[in-house]
Amino acid sequence: MARSRRSGRSWSLRALRVHRLLSISGGLALLLWGGSGLLHIAMTNFGPQQAHFRPPTEHISLASVRPIHEMLARAQVEQAAAIRIVAGDGESLLQVTEEQDLPRRYFDLETGLEKLDHDRVHAEFLARHYLGLDTSSEGDDGGTPAGVRSIEYITEFSDAYPWVNRLLPVYRVEFERPDRLAAYLYTETNALASVTDIRREQIQAVFNAFHTWSWFPRQAEWVRVVVIGCLVGSLLSLSLTGVVLLRTLRARAKATRSRRIHRLAAFAFALPLLMFTTSALFHLISFADARPGRSLRLAPPLDVEKIAYPIHEHWAELTEGLDVSSVSIIEDIEGRVLYRVGLARARRSDPTSAKEIRNARFDGVPLSGPAVYLDAATGSTVDRGDREIALGIGSRWIGDSGARLEGAELVTRFGPTYDFRNKRLPVWRLDYGEPVFASVFVDTATSGVADVLEDSDRPERFVFAFLHKWNFLFPLGRGVQSTVVATVVGLAIVLLGGTGFILNRRLRKRAGREAV
Repeated sequence: MARSRRSGRSWSLRALRVHRLLSISGGLALLLWGGSGLLHIAMTNFGPQQAHFRPPTEHISLASVRPIHEMLARAQVEQAAAIRIVAGDGESLLQVTEEQDLPRRYFDLETGLEKLDHDRVHAEFLARHYLGLDTSSEGDDGGTPAGVRSIEYITEFSDAYPWVNRLLPVYRVEFERPDRLAAYLYTETNALASVTDIRREQIQAVFNAFHTWSWFPRQAEWVRVVVIGCLVGSLLSLSLTGVVLLRTLRARAKATRSRRIHRLAAFAFALPLLMFTTSALFHLISFADARPGRSLRLAPPLDVEKIAYPIHEHWAELTEGLDVSSVSIIEDIEGRVLYRVGLARARRSDPTSAKEIRNARFDGVPLSGPAVYLDAATGSTVDRGDREIALGIGSRWIGDSGARLEGAELVTRFGPTYDFRNKRLPVWRLDYGEPVFASVFVDTATSGVADVLEDSDRPERFVFAFLHKWNFLFPLGRGVQSTVVATVVGLAIVLLGGTGFILNRRLRKRAGREAV
């Protein structure tokens, strides 16, 4: 028994020495990453918000359009990665994506004429739609509508538009307003990638500087990882030794107020700090020296000469009784070019308030339903559904790897494995075994791959989602989640960091007096 007590006291003394030794570096880490983490919560919950959740819509009818194959032939379009009908400003347009980083081309469906340099015009239209700045609306002064300050075409990620947004290329449309309101638009799917203003950009810059250290030169990435790892590791060690002290040292009967507060705060925040620090280190190590890449991959170019069926002549009978929400042209695994006629989903009321839109954006709402496929050469109905088309797209992506399909599921909500950053729903998740060992998320509307999650990356994504962002609180609502996380981090900084600093300062003063 005596030996056990001596052993326990020895552990306590060792833990106490380490705890005091790491108090400065661990406290600095708590202040740096806890404080900057609060900035991220502020950005996502109080930053500028879109006014409309859904992309613009127009009634789709191809009954009176020019033959699509003739339009493409006249414009000398021989191959295209994506061809679809999109909603424009009061009209539907034929949109053609020849290559991923090239501006898209647009054609008037009735005249067949190309709208030159229309991708920028379309981006401005989308920006006004999402931000509620229609050309008919009044500006901030009650007069003319807000003008456009600049339109920038972006093909690379940056600190201002980080890789977590996933979509490239995008247009940055900034308006002539005091707050410099701006939107990032991905025109291929009429998607809003991000909304920002001057205040959010300033907060983003501070967050990047203190949380991710994006100012570090790329050539010294290993230095950044080591320094951040040491600081966050010291906070982790501080937390672990604190837990040891809580279990082995009894509370003093005549402890000072700051010591009592520090001890009570340690009981309350030891587990949350362990969750934040372990997940942060796992995330840091997992992405060490990883260059931001594009998750979105467009389909290989299809041969537009295979489009010959005059769909406009038979549109009425083909769509009788159907609620058509989208039309695109894709290629299946056998090389056949197909018309994909997307059908509308049963639609609930759209989110309208800022809170509802924010929740819908993070939770995800599918914007389309099932689809009917027609052979673009003959017009015959293709006896395949969305699932079979998705499997073909996945097979084309994995090539001749011989990987076995282990599962296929339609994804209609965002989650840990496929989250809101991808900006598109629904998609098909295809799980492949050896030698691919990955989940491939397929968008049948574009015949492209929206994201790829390798099995080796799955643990990090789950750990970061549940231990760092606390997504287990999602059922309570995103507002509750953000409030709880912000409260825990804020109180940990004030109660643990503040009282710890006071105690450490007193100990140093006492040591100085004893030395004299």
